[in-house]
Amino acid sequence: MEDLKLQNVNLELFENMERHRTMGFISSKALVVRRGAPFAVSLQLGGRLLNPKTDSLRIKIMLGRLYVVMPVTLSRKISSSQWKAFMDPKDLNLQNPTIFISSPAAASVGRYRFQLCVFSQSGKRSCVFGKFSLLCNPWCSEDAVYIPFEDQREEYVESDSGLLFMGTAKNVVSRPWSFDQYEPGVLETCLNLLQVSPQHNKNRRRDYLNRSNPVYISRVVSAMINSEDDRGVLKGNWSNNFKQGVHPSTWTGSGDILKQWAQSGYRPVKYGQCWVFAAVMCTVMRVLGIPCRVITNFDSAHDTNDNLVIEEYYSETGQKLKRSNDSIWNFHVWVEGWMTRRDLGAELNGWQVLDPTPQERSGGVFCCGPAPVKAIKTQSMDLRYDVPFVYAEVNADVHTIILSQGRVVSMSKDTERVGSLICTKAVGFPRMQNITGDYKFIKSMTPKQKIFSEAVLVFLNLDKSPVAGEPVRFTVQVVNKQNVAKMMKVHFNAQAKEYNNSPSDTFWENHGVIQLFHNSTLHQEISPAQYEDVVGDDMINLAVVMEDMKSDERFLASEEFNIASPELIIEIADESSIALNKEQVATVTFVNPFSHPVSGVLTVAGAGLIQVGQRITFTPSMVGMKMLQATLSFTNIRTTIRGFKMVSISSV
Repeated sequence: MEDLKLQNVNLELFENMERHRTMGFISSKALVVRRGAPFAVSLQLGGRLLNPKTDSLRIKIMLGRLYVVMPVTLSRKISSSQWKAFMDPKDLNLQNPTIFISSPAAASVGRYRFQLCVFSQSGKRSCVFGKFSLLCNPWCSEDAVYIPFEDQREEYVESDSGLLFMGTAKNVVSRPWSFDQYEPGVLETCLNLLQVSPQHNKNRRRDYLNRSNPVYISRVVSAMINSEDDRGVLKGNWSNNFKQGVHPSTWTGSGDILKQWAQSGYRPVKYGQCWVFAAVMCTVMRVLGIPCRVITNFDSAHDTNDNLVIEEYYSETGQKLKRSNDSIWNFHVWVEGWMTRRDLGAELNGWQVLDPTPQERSGGVFCCGPAPVKAIKTQSMDLRYDVPFVYAEVNADVHTIILSQGRVVSMSKDTERVGSLICTKAVGFPRMQNITGDYKFIKSMTPKQKIFSEAVLVFLNLDKSPVAGEPVRFTVQVVNKQNVAKMMKVHFNAQAKEYNNSPSDTFWENHGVIQLFHNSTLHQEISPAQYEDVVGDDMINLAVVMEDMKSDERFLASEEFNIASPELIIEIADESSIALNKEQVATVTFVNPFSHPVSGVLTVAGAGLIQVGQRITFTPSMVGMKMLQATLSFTNIRTTIRGFKMVSISSV
């Protein structure tokens, strides 16, 4: 009788990856599957047919030095808790048998190898080898990352583009971002991120075992996105000097960052700020199969002394001062990952806050989370991980203090400002979804007041959301609650500021004296010529101080806001004819709203749409809904404007 030989193993890439929702990774030319579901490989035999009665098949699955060996059975019964290999007895091809390999729903994420051997009755052995990458499985009800709604799986796992939200709560700016998880090399880099981590290099066996748990994986990823403690992806920079790298605002997607990190031998990419850290982490999480979304917290507190109070200081003429280590960022961006918390209890399953921006250490490392959103809302401060820090970011009180010659002349308390809006991209639509109620109990809304005295109320309101090229108009209402008329000095002050910093020098001010009877309304405006060259993409801190000339009492109202830039408009001649591998032409239009001519550099990009040339042509390389985005960076003002268009790509 001829010897039985295994000549080859076919990994059935297309069939397996289509079934496992991993077809986007087909450019890797490697088998990528999800845990908790079987995948098939077919064998090419030589010598003779397989005899199930006298020949036996055995498979060895290997992750690093960990391995499991199991027989290939004729029973289709699989287990969600252990590896299993079988042939279908109802569809047995003895010349080219198909082997189904099923992984546990809690198998470790990573790159696996396998050895498949056939043993004949005479004791002779023939083997073949193969490789596959195993990811988490949000479609498997027994996986810790299972999310039960298909539209959410499409949005939070499969979608390779999205929107980030910036600006201020009253004037939200949406920014397109390409997550790029299907771009060539990104999958490999995300898996390598786990291999480069300190946890892996310290104890590989323990790291491989722990990779079964998305809580552990997400914590490793949170630390590895920044480079404070390890060979992480991004170097943070909050100065105004970006000469050694790329300005954080220049990035339009995660792919370029991850590829540069890998190609440099895992040296940190320069530079990132909070939205870049968060967006890159979202890419890595989605690649690994953990549902993830990017979150923006407007008026985000950074409470360095853990007293849940942020102090802000002003001069007697309304200039904001840098006097405290605490700060309020106009916005801060983190991510949420979806997972069960078997370490805490089922009531804390669901969305978990993860923040890769290096702010404070957690367990000795610059990372944050996973902190259950439900625990933040219920103030469950003793639960893992970092609940008190995130709670302060969305709930701290603000004490506003006016100083005159170094002494405090007025103080007020605001309990509503911090965490005034928490949002993410809506499922399936390019718009914002308000999720503030997930983090905190919403109090009944009342008009925003700044009360510094029983005698006087001061209200500062923008007449409308400021738009580039138009004056910033605002109104101050002053109410005298006493029956005595007052002579009041009025000080207006405007300073440019970055979203996470104290303001710079005053660029506009106005002073005067009014006689206040019962109430008074003051109208002011800042012209485009006064703010365009100073503000750029920064915010404006606007303050008014009313000074009682008799009593020396001060009353302050303030507002921080951004100026909305126009969006680039992208048009495609015949949108219904956009097809795979067919060249298309797009037109990008910009109307200059500024008070002087501008010049700049136009960049157009889109994941799955191939690179774009000067003619703004693009050739789709993937089917489905894709984002085409354009960026115009001006050279004579500090402003960048953006636009995007969702494009539906058909297969024919």
